[in-house]
Amino acid sequence: MHPGQRSRSLTPPSVPPSLRAVHSYASWAHPLAPHATQMTPLAPRPLACLGLFLILLCARGADAGSVATELVYPNFTASWYEYIDTGGAFLESKNGAFRAAVFNPGKQQANFYLVVLHAPYGTPVWSANRVSPMTSTGRIQLFAQGLAVSDTNGTVLWSTPSQLRSPVAALRLQDSGNLQLLDAGNVTLWQSFDNATDTLLPGQQLLAGAYLSAARSATDLSEGDYRLGVTAADLVLTWQGATYWRLSNDIRSYKDRNVAVASLSVNASGLFAVAADGALVFRVDLPAANFRVLNLGYDGRLRIKSYALVNSSASLGSDFVAPAVDCDLPLQCPILGLCSPAGNSSTCTCPPLFAASVSTPGACTPGDGSALASPASCRSNSTASVSYLALKSQTAYFATKFDPPTKTGVNHPACRGLCNASCDCLGYFYDNSSLSCYLVQEKQLGSLYWSSSATALGYIKTFNSAHNATRNKANSSSANRSVVPIVLPSIAAFLLVAVIAWYACWRRWKSMNGKKKKAKNTGVKKVHLGRQKSPSRDTGNAEADDDEQDEDIVIPGMPTRFSYMEIAAMTANFGTKIGSGGFGSVYKGELPGGEGLVAVKKLEAIGVHAKREFCTEITIIGNIRHVNLVRLRGFCAEGSRRLLVYEYMNRSSLDRSLFGRTGPVLEWGERMEVALGAARGLAYLHTGCNQKIVHCDVKPENILLADGGQVKIADFGLAKLMSPEQSAMFTTMRGTRGYLAPEWLSNAAISDRADVYSFGMVLLELIHGRKNRGEQANDVAIVGSGEQSDWPSGWSSAAASTPSGTASGGSDNEYFPMVALELHEQGRYLDLVDSRLEGRVDEAESSRAVRVALCCLHEDPALRPSMAAVVRMLEGITPPPEPRVEALGFLRLYGRGYAVPTSLVVMAGTPGSAGGTSSITGGSQLNESLQDMSAPS
Repeated sequence: MHPGQRSRSLTPPSVPPSLRAVHSYASWAHPLAPHATQMTPLAPRPLACLGLFLILLCARGADAGSVATELVYPNFTASWYEYIDTGGAFLESKNGAFRAAVFNPGKQQANFYLVVLHAPYGTPVWSANRVSPMTSTGRIQLFAQGLAVSDTNGTVLWSTPSQLRSPVAALRLQDSGNLQLLDAGNVTLWQSFDNATDTLLPGQQLLAGAYLSAARSATDLSEGDYRLGVTAADLVLTWQGATYWRLSNDIRSYKDRNVAVASLSVNASGLFAVAADGALVFRVDLPAANFRVLNLGYDGRLRIKSYALVNSSASLGSDFVAPAVDCDLPLQCPILGLCSPAGNSSTCTCPPLFAASVSTPGACTPGDGSALASPASCRSNSTASVSYLALKSQTAYFATKFDPPTKTGVNHPACRGLCNASCDCLGYFYDNSSLSCYLVQEKQLGSLYWSSSATALGYIKTFNSAHNATRNKANSSSANRSVVPIVLPSIAAFLLVAVIAWYACWRRWKSMNGKKKKAKNTGVKKVHLGRQKSPSRDTGNAEADDDEQDEDIVIPGMPTRFSYMEIAAMTANFGTKIGSGGFGSVYKGELPGGEGLVAVKKLEAIGVHAKREFCTEITIIGNIRHVNLVRLRGFCAEGSRRLLVYEYMNRSSLDRSLFGRTGPVLEWGERMEVALGAARGLAYLHTGCNQKIVHCDVKPENILLADGGQVKIADFGLAKLMSPEQSAMFTTMRGTRGYLAPEWLSNAAISDRADVYSFGMVLLELIHGRKNRGEQANDVAIVGSGEQSDWPSGWSSAAASTPSGTASGGSDNEYFPMVALELHEQGRYLDLVDSRLEGRVDEAESSRAVRVALCCLHEDPALRPSMAAVVRMLEGITPPPEPRVEALGFLRLYGRGYAVPTSLVVMAGTPGSAGGTSSITGGSQLNESLQDMSAPS
């Protein structure tokens, strides 16, 4: 057996002839062979166990530290403790230059990685599980299905692709440093050269569109903020997405042809970017060397090191370093440090108007006591005002050197307005000569540098807190005291005017207060009448809020405020209605000046909140930014009128594309993109905002589509604006029937898992192409509401038509979630897919989607995955768990044909009836169980 191999026959039959010679010379009798474990069959049990323990201990010592050469075979495992004597190395290339190892950088004991090391120098040139390090007891495992890294509890942290072309016969480490999986025919199934991390070796190519990602630090191999990317036009270094170096701008490079770059490589002669036909596009000629390594360091520097031999530990030096100048690095100095060249190094100082930070050594903070802006502080409910500190001329920032301006042809106020409107903007640079605006939108600010050629002036965004305002006021008072003899007459005059103005305001306030009391005493209840009045029916002037009197309210970060007349003009007096929902009707409009189409929602299901309360909630909603959330462009709060102005989505809501029987059918790929986009939006609401937002009304009508595959969630945050009258109608539930989670009806705590349940229902609808609730005419009235029910067929029409509840593939008369559960148990996933797709669906894809949906529908909220976990499942990063059938049994009760429980009907229409009891078909025991479940509402 090969050293390091576990319980293998001497020559595995699957090993190809080309590999057997290498395997056989290292074969030996393993101490744990079957005959060795039967030494004392008649020994007493304690002695037998002790003997077996000693044998295992000796066996472990016998093979610990054995490093295989070039090849290991399936069923091989390795851990740090098993190979501690070899520094974690378990496989070595034939020339000894490279080793595959369990590696802990910096000798720290927290993070361990599967890496390929350049053995003479001891540095990793490739790492597998850099995103998910394992502990010291984690294991490397080689199976016929691939290579995997798992932690102590068996959780797989990293693995090669799950479906390889053929079974794995061996793992090989080549002399080039390439780690390969081979099949029985010696064909490469997977290789590390195709999955570069932060290093490029000779013979390895980095294709256009790919990138190297630097480690976060010397002891943390996870991906940092620096990247080396290959584009069709260039080779670029970026930090947080902003460019700080281009190969085409480096004087050491040569451009041979003006064609698209296809790949990048490094060899004995230098660095080369070549076209698809192999012809040179860019080149950097370097002194001849036998072996070179290109590496992107955690400091953001690109280095090409050369060695006399591939297995030499003596480096000949760094032949190429980019950027060549220290101050061209984004973080050569800490935040806002001003970098200045000093011989072969550099120094860092603070620019004018800035002072050294107390909390971050070397960083700079505003000298006036204000705080640097950050996306988090911008999105919070802070009442701090925004201001800007100007940088001295010729103070430059790396991001303005290579990247194009954010916008051109704008004046300075417009540039500042762009920064004001974005929470991600931390400052801006404006070039008056070219009318160019550069927004600084990184996650954090970098350092500055002097440049005599810099023409753009910089402005750093800051927030003034209440404490700082008080301190500034005190400083101003101190200054005033020093000039009291000069300005005393002016102050006296000012005080006299102030007293007169105060007296006039007091008289006016007293008069108005008397009128309010008189109105109250005569029984005029404006607030009550205002809330009962429907804004949609208000044709005259809306009455003013009793507590605000229509005075202007300004909240930092508040969206654009429109008057009712302006919105009426936008919508041609609400002439084009494009939809309606639980919170009101939606109309198509256009912003003044041709700035784009909008969708205006006239809120009808909320009360007349106090204006400041309403504006505060709208400010929170308006400052939420995510690609999968509809953006709020503005609002109107005029009297009792409440309107919201959203960006326009030209394909309307999902229900029209999914359930409509006219127009092109949504293909499977489109449906899964919709599901993924909606899941990402909900995950952001649950975990990405400063305040967690539970949507409470996830349904196809609130998922909007637009050209280009845009998918966005609408109506988030509006549940908090529901009026007391509206809330009273649904004491125990908010949302739309058909998507309500069971906890709404069981008086359980409502969490973000209620949205997960609703999303599961939407995902089932995407799979099947029709609504979960029945589409026949419903004939069960909601008690006390005077309207017809749209409960699913499991509660109404199907109750009489489908007594058996058998799963026949999901006819329109059956409760589809029940059908999905039963066909899942039978493994008939394709039977659940929309028949209009005519079989254009992969069974594995449909199986994954159904299992994700059913996991979201577990009755116990704690058993449902988070929306972040759902995103990973839909992306294919993690496989969905097996749905717990015992936690989905309530779906069968909904679909088996029982009559609608009277208690639930009363609950839906009568406040305070959630805990009531009544008899239903099926007996009292069934009644008690259904009262604790969600109606398929």
